[in-house]
Order: sequence, then C-alpha cells, then structure tokens
Amino acid sequence: MMRRAFLTTSVVAGVLGGKASDARTSDALYVPAEEAPHERTFMQWPVDRRVYADRIFLRMVQETIAEIASTIAAFEPVVILADRAHHPDIAKRVSSNVELWDVPTEDLWCRDAGPIFATDGAGRLAVRHIQFNGWGDRQVHHHDGRIAERVADILAVPLLPTPLKGEAGGVEQDGHGALIAHESSWVHDNRNPGQSRDRIGEALLNAYGAETMVWAPGVKDLDVTDYHIDSLARFTGPGRILMNLPDRPVRDDPFHQAALHTHDILDGSGFEIEVIPEPNRRRVRSEDFVASYVNYYVCNGAVISAQFGDRETDAIAADALARHYPGREIIALNADALGEIGGGIHCATQQMPAV
Repeated sequence: MMRRAFLTTSVVAGVLGGKASDARTSDALYVPAEEAPHERTFMQWPVDRRVYADRIFLRMVQETIAEIASTIAAFEPVVILADRAHHPDIAKRVSSNVELWDVPTEDLWCRDAGPIFATDGAGRLAVRHIQFNGWGDRQVHHHDGRIAERVADILAVPLLPTPLKGEAGGVEQDGHGALIAHESSWVHDNRNPGQSRDRIGEALLNAYGAETMVWAPGVKDLDVTDYHIDSLARFTGPGRILMNLPDRPVRDDPFHQAALHTHDILDGSGFEIEVIPEPNRRRVRSEDFVASYVNYYVCNGAVISAQFGDRETDAIAADALARHYPGREIIALNADALGEIGGGIHCATQQMPAV
C-alpha cells in the first residue's frame, strides 16, 4: 500500500474514557458525524511529479478525482483545492458547479491533509489543527502540510492547535462521543515521538470533543498510513459500525490478522457491528490494492462508494449502505485508481459541517 488542556481519563482493555463536556448540548466544540448536514465538501488536486512519476497514471488519478467531485456536486457544493495555474485544466474536467480555490497542493488526500471542522450548538465554526506531516515525512508535503491553515484563513475561522501530528483518516468518530483508531497510525515516532498512547488518546478526545477512545493495535510500517482505520471500520450512527473483512483470512497476512483483532476489540467494546465481505473477484489483482467498501463518503442525500467488479460483493455492499443510510442515494463508482495507491473515496474528501 502506497499512501499515506487534557481530560481526566482511565484506560481499560484498550478503551480510553473520561469526562468531557457533551458538545451536543453545550457550547463546547465537537466534530459532527459525517452524516450530519454539510456546508460543502473539500477535495485536493494531485499534481506533484515526485509523487506521480508516471504522467499517464497521474491523469487517471486526476480523472477519478474529477468524477468523484462532479458526483458529489450534484448533492452539495464541492471545492477543489489547487494552485491557480491548474484551474483551467481542472475546470474542463469537472461539472460547472465545482468551485476552485487557489490553495496549492501536492497530492489528493484531503481526509488527511485537509481541515478538520468543529462546531457547537451556537453556530461557531473552527478548524482543529492536527498537523499533517506526510505520514511521518514519508512523502513531500510542502503545500499539503499547510492546507488546513490556508483554508481556515480563507474562511476566516479560528485555527485551533493540537499537540498532534497525524491524519484524520487514522481516527473514526461517530459525532456522539466515540472514537476508534489503530495505535500504529498514531503511537509512532515518525508522528508523535515520545508521546504515550494515553496522552495521544487524550489529545484526540479533546480535538474531536469526544468522551471514549477505543484503540486496536493495527499494523506498523507496512504501508504509508500505518493502517488507517477508515478502510476497515466506519461508524454509521451512534455506537453502530460497518466493517469489511476477507471471507477467507490468510493466516500469514498481517493486515488480515490485524483486521480480525480490531473486530474482536470493537465487538468486545459494546458496539453494534455488521460485517460485509471484501471483493473476491476484482478488476485489479495487485496485492497492494486497497479494495475497501467502507472507504465511502456520506454527503447530503447520498453515499458515494466504490465498486470493484465483483457483482456479488458489490451488491452486498450497496445493500448494506442502503440499510445503514436510509433515504440516501447509493452511488457506486469505479475508483480503482485510488485503490492502486492505497486509498479510496473517503480518503479523498473532507466535509465542512453546516452551522
């Protein structure tokens, strides 16, 4: 895979919990659930040839980003962040209701480099700044490392610092007080050197306005993201999780074994979990290909997901998403170009909540 003031707490069996203000009933800032109403979606335009040495493949990735942006734009406003020099080319490839902002980028992973928006019941909006450092300085991020602050400046909203380096794709939250994450993406010397899991968990709870942190070990140093949780398990409501797991786990595959371990921890933490299978027959056969049905994006009125060419599992995934998100249109796209570089549709998007 090729990508990408603290609370009083206690730790029991991988669960970090403590008292925090209930942001949904007070003036405390919190990060809303992805399925809450959006003001707009942010995306990034990939351009850097140090990341994409193959020009033809770069164009394929750009076409995928353009299709995702145009699809979401039928349901809510979309902003693509890109250096102004690329705007004429982008404008020819996206629908007319996609807006372009002059914010330079290197790569497309807006879930990781983009702004994390927090709000409250009084209509305040702020950006919680978890500093993106290129997945532990593994990839160039001269521009991507400044995207959150630049967007906050354009919107004239506060940029609230945290002591964390990392990526929002490495933590999943239900908007109602619960967070889940793999330790491998956070408790790592290339992101948060010298910080304990407990301290990192406290900082994440504070950043998201949450109360409960559930950790699973994950897999360290075998992909750029150190096994982001958002390609394995997603909250679809308070305390409710959708996961995709292989039908036939391979005993010596560290990702398969880590996924099963994560499932057991989440199941033992009292969450309601539904498991759907990964595709068994897909268009791209590479071992590094990320074939995740749960790396979808929830926008106003729709769920934008991936299909991989396996009719049976594609249908199972679509049915599950329709049940978990009733009343929303389920749109499945061919996003194989993103899977080839270790990500998916969720990784390429970042929501701004409506206030």
